[in-house]
Amino acid sequence: MEKLEKEEVSQAIIIVDNFTDNFAPFTDTQSLGLLPVVNVPLLDYAIEFLNYSRIEETFIVVSKCIDQVREHIERRLREYFIWRVKMTITVIGSEGSNSVGDILRDIDAKGLIRGHFILMSGDTISNANMIPILQKHKQTVKYDKGACMTVLYMELPPLMRTGDEVVVAVDKLNGRMLTHQRQTPLKHERRFSFGLEYFKIPASAEIRHDCGDPQIAVCSPSVLPLFADNFDFDTRDDFIRNVLVNEDILDSRIYVVDLPAGEYAMKVSNWQKYKMVSHDIIHRWTHPLSPDMGIGRMQLQYSISKNLVYKNKSVQLARSTHLQGSLVIHEGSSVGEESLLLRCVVGKRCRIGNKCKITDSFIFDDVTIEDDCHLDNCVIGQGCVIKRRSKITAGSVCGQNVKIPEGSVIEKMTIQAMQAEFSEEKHKLGEAAFIVPDEEDDEPGDSDHEDREVNLVVKRMTSSNPGDYESDCSSSSDEDGSHRASPVPEDANIFLSEVVDSLKRGYEEKSKTEFLVLEINSSRYAYNMSLSEVNFYVVQAIFHLSPLKEATTNVLPALKMIYKHLGPVLKNYIKDDTAMMDCLKAIQDVCQENENFKPKVSNIVHFFYDEDLVSEEVVISWYEELSDDVKWLKSGLKPLILWFEKASSDDSD
Repeated sequence: MEKLEKEEVSQAIIIVDNFTDNFAPFTDTQSLGLLPVVNVPLLDYAIEFLNYSRIEETFIVVSKCIDQVREHIERRLREYFIWRVKMTITVIGSEGSNSVGDILRDIDAKGLIRGHFILMSGDTISNANMIPILQKHKQTVKYDKGACMTVLYMELPPLMRTGDEVVVAVDKLNGRMLTHQRQTPLKHERRFSFGLEYFKIPASAEIRHDCGDPQIAVCSPSVLPLFADNFDFDTRDDFIRNVLVNEDILDSRIYVVDLPAGEYAMKVSNWQKYKMVSHDIIHRWTHPLSPDMGIGRMQLQYSISKNLVYKNKSVQLARSTHLQGSLVIHEGSSVGEESLLLRCVVGKRCRIGNKCKITDSFIFDDVTIEDDCHLDNCVIGQGCVIKRRSKITAGSVCGQNVKIPEGSVIEKMTIQAMQAEFSEEKHKLGEAAFIVPDEEDDEPGDSDHEDREVNLVVKRMTSSNPGDYESDCSSSSDEDGSHRASPVPEDANIFLSEVVDSLKRGYEEKSKTEFLVLEINSSRYAYNMSLSEVNFYVVQAIFHLSPLKEATTNVLPALKMIYKHLGPVLKNYIKDDTAMMDCLKAIQDVCQENENFKPKVSNIVHFFYDEDLVSEEVVISWYEELSDDVKWLKSGLKPLILWFEKASSDDSD
């Protein structure tokens, strides 16, 4: 009788814990997998990612707060999450494990894995389709029986440093990894130190330093026994490093596959990455894992409106509330009069008082923020109370149930509700607010720490824009001054020239504006430009086109001629008040450099106003912030400002 071969069940392992204190004090009392990112627990993103890739059996391995994770999965089953239809999930407790290696040795001892499987970290967010990558790994195994792992990397901008970037040498002929080393965060190296093994690689190899490691890999069944036989394999980096050094002895090889264009994968390994990934989710780079898609649920949680404002239908807003864009507000929350929110996430049942300013911040469920508070680049844990006139900035983190006293100023601090053992009286801010002292750096040469994950040194989110990661001491904001510094940095200069070329070709050939936007966005990510910089340089590029560049007196007709075709490109980028301010700064820069434009600055700004590219409020605000160093600009804009005032007076009459 013919034997029927049983089809292999697709399996995956999610390792929830990252074995660092990067997210303390939250991970002191709860599992990392339950940390909310844009109001969704990290674990839900990981499960949805595997569900999209048709994984049938998933093992979630937890070394701490196991009951919390089990309860979470059971609750999701009761809520009829989509993945429950075709996926079986098992939560496995591994209490004695202190590393990834310990967990995989525990899994091997239990004998749960029956074939090839996906290995991922529980703090990874991805929309990648793993089906073709899994098939490619299986095909590789057919011609190379020693192929034990296929590692997935995402191409990143060259200057990004967050602790999850690696330098690898890869054989272009077959994708085999030849060398591997992790890059140092907080540094933008112009030179790299390579070992002697780099000089032994074949001519067909390429050395790449643009690889982001989201900690996703397809593994052969041999991976678990390799961990079991080698107790010095604590991390995945240990495994890769030792396999590359001992390929012949272990008879094992590692292969590399690039994430396809249009797909996304990032590891949320520290607060700066938390901010970056949250920004990407809000801007829909992780689609369909975006807020308005109801991740894992059968019903939608938010409606999306202009400027990427995601708002639950039960949210209550005062009439004078100003939602500037790139923000998410969950159900049951309310915002008071004259409060401003920009690039932030607000959880369930939050109460935000009057005249608050909240930017680049993440507010978890059940938080109360009283009147006149200022929050910038901070994380506020569940159940916190921020008393009136408090200021929390510079990457500060408030843990669960913290109560910040009235008028407090908190900068670069971690606050928890309970007093730590051996803490001093000076660390007490209030009855439920205690400063957690930053740990002293390890002594240089401490061999116990030299080989650990380098992302341990990235502790706080910074005020730099997402995608422009810098250290605390070197970060800066374009919004701090009224005029952009000169000269233009090299990367920005190249980006500007590419935008000019794209717009020039599009204008001359009358190309579709959608294609021009795609070209500009491609250049943006190639040179790691922030959205603010893109807005600035796109407007500048318009004035570099021939009709305007050659205009002497007929500036306005030339601008109208260009706008007739390229107007949709400008409108694609100039959408909110922040972008309008970038636009006006670009006009200021262009007019300052071109004597033909200077006398026409009022007409140019008026034209942008007529086309709804800038608002009266933003123009007046920009005008009022101008310094005495640009008297020519203030005098040039005076007729327009008087016109605004006269129009407002007529309307009131």
